Amino acid sequence: MPDPTLTLLHNPHCSTSVHALDALQAAGHEVAVRKYLLVKQRLDADELRSLAERLVGDPPDALIRRDKQYATLGLEADGLSVDEVVAILVEHPALLQRPILDDGSAAMIGRPRSRAAAWAAAGRVTEG
Repeated sequence: MPDPTLTLLHNPHCSTSVHALDALQAAGHEVAVRKYLLVKQRLDADELRSLAERLVGDPPDALIRRDKQYATLGLEADGLSVDEVVAILVEHPALLQRPILDDGSAAMIGRPRSRAAAWAAAGRVTEG
């Protein structure tokens, strides 16, 4: 049975994201890479909603809280709903946490880096 379609929401300027992509490719998995910060590859509201609903963890986990822009905007993500997180990410796509592996049924943020090894071994989202 072939691997499920794996999509990595990737920022090539992030060492953790690069590490995740390298681990997946080294394990022989075909990975669709989506550089979500590029205008042509950004996720629209429907895609962000689907991702947030399938994300392992709470929807606010999809936001980079340590980002300067997060502080500048005065955001407090604890307890935000999927719709509130989506609204923030539509306006501020750079606040999307990375890397995120999406196997079509579940999505997971690749932090800490140890998760990338579990993804690579399993070929799917796993809590390893």
